[in-house]
Parts: sequence; C-alpha cells; structure tokens
Amino acid sequence: MFEQTVDIERIEQIVNLFGNFDENIKRIEKRYDVSITSHGSSIKVKGDAESVISACRTIEGLISMINKGEQITDRNVDYVASLVEDGEDGKITEITDANCICITAKGKPVKPKTLGQKQYVEAIRNNTITIGVGPAGTGKTYLAVAQAVSAFRAKQVNRIILTRPAVEAGEKLGFLPGDLQQKVDPYLRPLYDALFDMLGAENFQKCQERGDIEVAPLAYMRGRTLDDSFIILDEAQNTTAEQMKMFLTRLGFNSKAVVTGDITQIDLPDGKKSGLKDAVKILKNIDDIAISRLTGKDVVRHRLVQEIIKAYERSAEKNERKG
Repeated sequence: MFEQTVDIERIEQIVNLFGNFDENIKRIEKRYDVSITSHGSSIKVKGDAESVISACRTIEGLISMINKGEQITDRNVDYVASLVEDGEDGKITEITDANCICITAKGKPVKPKTLGQKQYVEAIRNNTITIGVGPAGTGKTYLAVAQAVSAFRAKQVNRIILTRPAVEAGEKLGFLPGDLQQKVDPYLRPLYDALFDMLGAENFQKCQERGDIEVAPLAYMRGRTLDDSFIILDEAQNTTAEQMKMFLTRLGFNSKAVVTGDITQIDLPDGKKSGLKDAVKILKNIDDIAISRLTGKDVVRHRLVQEIIKAYERSAEKNERKG
C-alpha cells in the first residue's frame, strides 16, 4: 500500500475540493481506485503507487483551479483527471488564467473552460475567419456569440449577424404554422438563447430594432456584402458547398466571421456534400483562416453528453473498420 500527502493551505479549499457529500473526492477515488481522507490541513491518498500519484496530481490541479476562484464540479474533476492521464496537467494554469471574454446580462463572466475552448477563442481573436468543428456541448456557438458581443461592446464592429441553414431534421417546414420568418425561428432559437444570455432580452430587442443585431436564415445572406460586422454561421455542417462559398464571400471590410458545426450531425439529403467538410479541406492552408477542432474532452454540458459522444465515436470507428 502506497501513501502520499497533499498539503492544503486553507480549510475552504478542502470544502470546495470535497464538494457536497464528498462527491468530488468519491469521484477521484472511484476513477483511480484509491482511498482519500483529510487530516486537518492535509489530504492523504492511499492505494497502488501509480494510481496514488495520478490522484494526487488531479487533486493538486483542482486546488490550483480553486485558488483562481473556480467552483469544483464533477466536470472539472473529470477534465483535470483526463489532463493528468495525458500528461498535460501542467497546462491547467492556461485555463485558470484565461481572460474573460465578456460579462453576461446576469453579471456572470464567460471564459473558456478547457484547453480546446481556449485555443478556439484565441483563434477567433487572431483570425478574420475561424471554422470551429466539434461535437455538441463544446461551446462552439456560445463562445462565438460571447466574442461577437465583446467586439460589439468595444465598438470594434457595428453589427452582429447570426445565421444558420434552415435544414429539416426529419420534420417538414411546410407543416409549421406562420409565415417564413415564424417557420424558421425555431431553427434560430439557440442563437437567440445565447444572445439573451449575453445581453438580456430587453437589450437584445433594442439592438435588433436598431438593426445592430440580425438573426436570419442563411438564405437571407445572398447578394449582401457585410462590412464592419461580426458574422456567425451556426450548424454549418448542414450547408451545401455552394451555400458555404456564398456565405464566406459575403465578408466585407473590417469584418470577422466564425463558422461552427459538427460533421457527425449532417442532416442534408443523401448525395448532398456538406459545405463544412468541404471548407475545412479547401481552406486549411490559407493565412488568416483558422480551423479549430474541439473534441469530446471539451464538452461542458452534463457529463452524460460526453459519454454519449464517446459511445457514438466508438460505434463510428467500428463501422469504418467493418466497411
């Protein structure tokens, strides 16, 4: 039986680390098959030598997050543990030291929560066009909207334009009630939700009435040149190659564009090529265009979302090997 001690400076660190009903510590114990106990200002970890060392490194990583004001959740525990297992726990400070992108209407700071998200945010800051590819729950749209709101508040752009293709996922638009705008509004709802969170419903309404913010289906972009704008194309996996080219060539002077999508969730009819997959191949070596890839590790939703994504990835790999 191997034993190692981690010293803690303040009692409140232990409270945050252990979590409600010791749920965080139990999670570490289960992951590494170790026993963890607290003794005053120190934590003792017992078990197999390799597991104890990994558990202690995970605890130390979590403490460094606590010292930066982070509230520890099961998501934090799993993410730090995965960094330890990949030998990347030295990069935890890159996340804790990440700059706040903007403040939401409720006063909550928006910051990247994973290394992948941090790289994605930096790509948006440093490039005119950024293509963010990754599974659901990785914050692709939310972080892009946060960047757009930040640029708008700093008067770096005059308008925010959010768009996505109105592609039917097993449902028929024609059967929905209302005019065209009412029919496509459900497809744009995730974009509205992100903007409401950042600006508040009242401010969003005022900005939309003034024309400072536009949320519209992709078809409305044809024939326009968008200057002084921050443009986000969401769900881009459901664009055709022609639509993607049309969108990218709308870019005007002093504008920035972010394209987001998940190439595992393509709802295009059979035989139609995804514009997102096409763009990633064609544009990968062009200066001032960044391709940012997020993975299941960057999922910040419920922990089951990450497990679901992993299960589908394993199934896809198995099918590819059979094929």
